[in-house]
Amino acid sequence: MLKPIRWNTFIKDFLVIQIGFALYGLAIALSLQANIGTNTWTVFEKALADIAGLTVGNISVIVAFFVLLIVLLLKEQVGWGTLGNILSIGPWTDFFLKICPELNDNLVLQIPMLLAGILVMGIASAVYIGVNAGAGPRDSLMLAIHRTTKISLRLARSLVEITVFIIGWILGGPAGIGTLIFALLIGPSVQWAFKVFNVRPHQEED
Repeated sequence: MLKPIRWNTFIKDFLVIQIGFALYGLAIALSLQANIGTNTWTVFEKALADIAGLTVGNISVIVAFFVLLIVLLLKEQVGWGTLGNILSIGPWTDFFLKICPELNDNLVLQIPMLLAGILVMGIASAVYIGVNAGAGPRDSLMLAIHRTTKISLRLARSLVEITVFIIGWILGGPAGIGTLIFALLIGPSVQWAFKVFNVRPHQEED
């Protein structure tokens, strides 16, 4: 299903959603550069990037298209924002990876950097999903699982993250204790941000 484009608010929506995409890219860069185990999707995508010899951002775009196919099979509603997500977050990630310092052997800074990435990703999800132009493919997968199984957003997101982590770890991605922390906290972070920003996906079904 495709969401209709609201042309009367399109410019505002586009600007807001790009802020969300930029924050998402920043969150990925923070979690990767914290260097104690990156977020679960990036464990997977970094492993593929190393195998293919591409940047994390480029692989992110490719993976997102494959996830979109699954989302469409689950009949989740998507929109122009979904495509924007696929095409924007990868480049934002590569941009922030160039300017965010990589930390090593300094847990006093590494742990806060990772936690900041988790918080920023929760906020980023709420910001661009709140535009209601169609969530990104990864968040659409979370929403589709939430809608079809009736489990909480927190559990749906955590299940997705843990599954992706296992695959990424097997492929040799940069997993670590930070990855486990991310997998456990991203669900609550997204749910908290949805509450703060008053984002209610599938309102018509509530």
